[in-house]
Amino acid sequence: MNIHRWLKRFSFASMIGMFLILLMGALVTKTESGRGCGEDWPLCNGKFIPAYTIESLIEYSHRFVVGVVSMILLATMILVFLFSKRKDAKWYVSGAMFFTLLQALLGALAVVMPQSSAILALHFGFSLLSFAFTLLLALVYTRFGEAMQHGDGTNISKGVRMAVWGILLYSYVVVYLGAFVRHTQSTGGCIGWPLCNGEVIPEMTGATSIVFTHRLAAALLGLVLLMLFMVVRTQARPGSSLYEAAKWSLILVVLQILSGGFVTLALGHDIYLLASLLHTLLISCLFGMLSFLSITTLRTSAQEDIQAYAAPRLP
Repeated sequence: MNIHRWLKRFSFASMIGMFLILLMGALVTKTESGRGCGEDWPLCNGKFIPAYTIESLIEYSHRFVVGVVSMILLATMILVFLFSKRKDAKWYVSGAMFFTLLQALLGALAVVMPQSSAILALHFGFSLLSFAFTLLLALVYTRFGEAMQHGDGTNISKGVRMAVWGILLYSYVVVYLGAFVRHTQSTGGCIGWPLCNGEVIPEMTGATSIVFTHRLAAALLGLVLLMLFMVVRTQARPGSSLYEAAKWSLILVVLQILSGGFVTLALGHDIYLLASLLHTLLISCLFGMLSFLSITTLRTSAQEDIQAYAAPRLP
């Protein structure tokens, strides 16, 4: 039995499963199906197989997928700890399991004891962290795994390293703001795009202030990723893991901003749900790419360290 092949298969199954959970969670929120099973958990309206309604079907399907993916992730975790020699793989699978259980617990509490929008927004954030960890785990068993463990020979400054990790943390804040917009049902606070209600700076009240804050935060994320790529291209060679991750992060954030505009323009139309799911898909890919970029910087050599080591010693 080729254990490496099974590790790869289960890791990819966990990643795909977590990605599906993200999309289904967004579908539950957008269709307002969170109460589709009443206040029962894990049963749905007191039944193992609930009566057919669109809301109960969406909510119960989401719960079912979470349960199946959790089992797959548990099997993956056992395989990794028993057979993998990669310490980072054990960290990734442990992180994925922790945040998967945390988001499942938060989801159950949201059903039994309705939570505030601020707490509900964390549910998507925890699911996104679970996906990021499973993505990193899956990448360990691909051609990118070597760069994640030993680097690809790229030398970057300490300042770039710190900037990358700072951007990753900031992107999580942007994600949280987006989830907060959904859970407060504030999407209609800004009509039109790129202007908000026909104004460059609208009146900052109610839903408008929530949506406009998210727009500003997303625009700033796009700006800093543009600046990061311009710096990275001077320190990393084209084709290196660091260069490619920075490039794709920039591409994805541009697509993410445009998809945000698509969501706004689709309000009131049949295509709105599709636009919302596309928005979720892109932010998941962007956060995953930024996570890979951040891990990659840990395996690079700082230019300052190399220069210090290479400098002639004074007698």
